[in-house]
Amino acid sequence: MNADEWREIRELHAKGATIKGIAESLGMSRNTVRRALAYDEPPTDHRPRKGSVADAFEPAIRTLLAEDPDISIADIHRAIGWDRSRNTLAKLVRHIRSESSNQPPEVAPYPQYGSSIPTFSTGFVGRDGELFALRRLLGTTRLITITGPGGIGKTRLAVQTATDFRRAFADGVRFIELASLKTSGLLAQEVLDGLGIGQPDLPGRPLEEVLVHYLRHKQMLIILDNCEHIVDSCADLVAYLLRHTTQVSIIATSRERLAVPAEHVFTLAPLSTTRSDDSGSVGAALQLFESRAAAVLAGFSITDRNRDTVRRICSQLDGIPLSIELACARLSVLSVQDLEQRLDRRLELLTTGNRSGPERHRTLQATVDWSYELCTSAQQKLWARLSVFVDEFDLPMAEQVCSDDELPAQLILDGISALVGKSLLQREQRGDSARFRMLETIREYGAGKLSPTEADALQLRHLESCSTLVRSSVESWASSGQQRAGELLRSNRANLRKALHTALSAGSDKMLSTATELVSTAWFLWSSGFSVREHRMWLMRIAERDTAPTARRGRLLATLGLVQTMQGDRSAASEVLDESIRLASACGDDATIAFATQTKGLKDYLDGDFESAEPLFKDALNRYEELPENIDLLWALHIEMGMFYCSTLDTVRALEHFEFVRAHSELAGERWMLSYAVYGLGLAALADERYDEALRRAMESLALKREFLDDVVGTSLVTDLLSWAEAAAGSKERSAVLLGAASRMWESFGMQLYGSRHWVERRAEFESTARTGLGDERFAQCRRRGAEMSIPEMVRFALKEEVPIEHRSSGSSAAALLSPRELEVARLIADGLSNKEIAARMVLSPRTVEGHVVRILRKLGMTGRHQVATAFVGNAHVVG
Repeated sequence: MNADEWREIRELHAKGATIKGIAESLGMSRNTVRRALAYDEPPTDHRPRKGSVADAFEPAIRTLLAEDPDISIADIHRAIGWDRSRNTLAKLVRHIRSESSNQPPEVAPYPQYGSSIPTFSTGFVGRDGELFALRRLLGTTRLITITGPGGIGKTRLAVQTATDFRRAFADGVRFIELASLKTSGLLAQEVLDGLGIGQPDLPGRPLEEVLVHYLRHKQMLIILDNCEHIVDSCADLVAYLLRHTTQVSIIATSRERLAVPAEHVFTLAPLSTTRSDDSGSVGAALQLFESRAAAVLAGFSITDRNRDTVRRICSQLDGIPLSIELACARLSVLSVQDLEQRLDRRLELLTTGNRSGPERHRTLQATVDWSYELCTSAQQKLWARLSVFVDEFDLPMAEQVCSDDELPAQLILDGISALVGKSLLQREQRGDSARFRMLETIREYGAGKLSPTEADALQLRHLESCSTLVRSSVESWASSGQQRAGELLRSNRANLRKALHTALSAGSDKMLSTATELVSTAWFLWSSGFSVREHRMWLMRIAERDTAPTARRGRLLATLGLVQTMQGDRSAASEVLDESIRLASACGDDATIAFATQTKGLKDYLDGDFESAEPLFKDALNRYEELPENIDLLWALHIEMGMFYCSTLDTVRALEHFEFVRAHSELAGERWMLSYAVYGLGLAALADERYDEALRRAMESLALKREFLDDVVGTSLVTDLLSWAEAAAGSKERSAVLLGAASRMWESFGMQLYGSRHWVERRAEFESTARTGLGDERFAQCRRRGAEMSIPEMVRFALKEEVPIEHRSSGSSAAALLSPRELEVARLIADGLSNKEIAARMVLSPRTVEGHVVRILRKLGMTGRHQVATAFVGNAHVVG
C-alpha cells in the first residue's frame, strides 16, 4: 500500500463504501483496507528497525552525506561496500537525511482527486506484451520515453502501466498532461501543479529547485504525457530531476525522443493484424476492432464470415488504435464491407470519434495535422516527397528522388533523422542496411501536400531511381556484391511494382522505355525481385505497349522467352524468341542474339529435341566468347549445357561445364550460379550412381540456395534432385516428403519440371522406388506432409536441422529441458488449456503464464503452442 492508495481508501470509506467494496474496487485484500483505515497518516515512515544489519553502516553513511548531501544511493552503495538489499539501504539513507533536516521526509500535498491517473470507459486491449516489457524496464530504468506516431496508443499504455504498477512506488504515481501547454516556460509550474504542490513555500527559488526539494526523497513515478511540442524544455527538466533525485522514475510519451542521458526509448509499434501464436486468438488489432465495434453495434463479433474483411480494414489503417476506434464509430451507419470500400480516403472518412477526448484525437486528420505543425518547412517538404515511396526505402534512394535545388541532397540525412525522431518514419534494420518506411496514413497525408506537377516529377524520378537500382544489380550480379544486390531487389519489390505501374499508367514514352529496360535487363528478376509469374506479367504488359521495333524490345522478348520456357509454355516462347532474334539482328545487338539463341537451345532441350538443342547451345557459346561482359549469361549457359549432357549420359562433358562455373564463381565470390554448379555436380553423380555424393552435393547446393529462396525455380530443381538421391540411397520417407515439397513448388510458378517429358519420366523412376518401399498409404502421407511445408521448413528438414513437427519424439526428452513449473505448464498446454485457464488452475497471473510459455518455446526450439502440445502428447514415428 502506498500513499495514493491510502488516500483512495480513506476517501471511499468516508463516502460510505464498505471494506469489502473498497477491496474489490481497488483490487486489494480486506486486511490491507483495514490497515489503511487504522493509519491516521499515509504510510511514509520507511525507517529500518533498530538492531538491523544496517546499523553497522550508519556512521559511514552519515559521513558521506555530510560531505556530499546530494550523493546518490548508488555511490553510497559502492563507497561502503554494501552487499544486501538496496531497498534497505535506501530506507536508511532517507531516514538519516530526514533527521539531519530536523523534519520528517517531505510529503507533498496531493490533489483532491487522488493519484491523478486518468480513467477510460473502454477496456485496455492488445498491448499485454508491451505492458510486460515496461514492467521489467521500470525495475532497472528511471526514464522511459514511449514514442510512436499520433494515435498509436502511447498515452493509453502509459496510463495502464501507472495503474497496474503503482504499488511499486511508495509515494504514488502522478500523471501530468502537457498537450495543452503552449508556453514551454511554464513547464515547471505545470509539473508543480500536476504534483499537487500548488504555491511553493520556497519563495525566490527557481521552480526546478522547488521540484527537487519536494521530490528529493520521494519514491514516485511521474508520467509526462505529450512532450513533443516542447521536447527541448521537457528534456532539460527531466535531466535536471534525474540528476538531483534518486528514486523518482519518469515515463514520458512523445512523438519525438527526449535525447537525454539514461533515456530508454520504447518505440510503440502498430497493433498486429495476425495472431501472435497458435492459440487460435486473433491479432491485437482485430481484438481492438471487435471491442470497439461491439460498443457501437450491440452483439458485434468477429466471425469466419467477416474476419478477412476486418483484417484488411485493420491493415489499411496500419494497425493504429486511434484509426481503428474512429473507423468503428462509423459502423453506426456503414457495414463492415462498406467501411472497407471507403477507406481509400481514410483521412476524410475518419472524422467522427470520442468528443470527450483530446481535440487532436477527435479526427485522424487532426492527429496528423498536429505532427505536421511540429515540423519545420523543410521537414514538411521532405515528408511530402518521401510519400512517393511505398513500403521501404533507404537513404541513397531518398537523396536521389527527393533532392533538388530547393531541398539539397546534403539536407536529406538530417531531414530523415528528424522525421524518424518525430515518429513519422519508422527505421528498420535489413542486414547491414538501415531502411525507412511510412505508415500508410502518414504517407497519404504527405502525398496530399504535393501539387500535381510535383507529384509527376517525383514519380518520374522514382522510376529512374528504380531503374538505376536494377542496372546496378546487373553490374554486380556475377561478383561478391551479388547478395547485396539481391537484398536490395527484394526489399524494394514494392517500389519496383509502383514504378512499373506508374510507367504503364502515365502514357509517357520516356517512362515506358525506362520500364522496358527495368524488367528485361535483369533477366534474373524472377529469382530475387519478383516471382516467375509476376515477372512474366510485367514483361507481357510492357510488351503490349512498347511495340516499336527496337533493340530494347528485342531484349524484352528474349527475357520473356526465358520465363515462358521455365514455366513450360514453350510454344509461346518459340514465337517471342524468333521475333527477338529478328529485332536484335536488325539492330546489330549481338548480346541479345546470343541470349535468345541460348534460350532456344534450352527450350528445345526441355522439349526433348536433343539434336536441335546442342548446336544452338554451341552457337550461343561461341557468341559469348566475343561478349566478355555477359559473364552471368555465359555461366547460365554452361549450367544448361551440363544438364543437357547429363540427360545424354555424357557425364564427363557435363562435369566440365559444371566445374567451369564452380571454379569461376568461387573465384569471383559469387554464390547464386555456384549453387547451380554444385547442383549439377550432384546431378552428374546421380547419373553415375554415386548416390552418397549426389546427396552431399544436393544438400550443399540447397544450403547455398538459402540466400536465394526467392529463386523457387532453382530451389525446386535441387529439392527434386535430393528427393531422387534419397530414394536411390534407401531413405524412402525422406524422399517422399521432399518429393511432395518439390511438386508443390513447381505448381506455384509453372509446370512440373519445366513441363519436360524426359525430366518427368526420370522423376517417376525414383518416385516408384519410394512408393514401393513405403506402400501407397504411407507414401501419400509423407508426400502430403512435404506439400504442406513452407520453403524454409522444407530447407530445415532437407538439411536435417529439424524433424517435421508431427514426427517429433514424445515429451520425455523435452521434459528434461524444463523446470518443474514449466513442465506443469507444458502439460496443461497439451491438455488444451489457454493461458487464462492455466493461470486459474495454477493460481498464477496470466502474464506469469505467458512468461513460462515464452521460455518453454525457446528451450524446446519451437515456435507455437501446437508444437508443445504435440511433443507432450507424443508420436511414435520419426522420419530420417
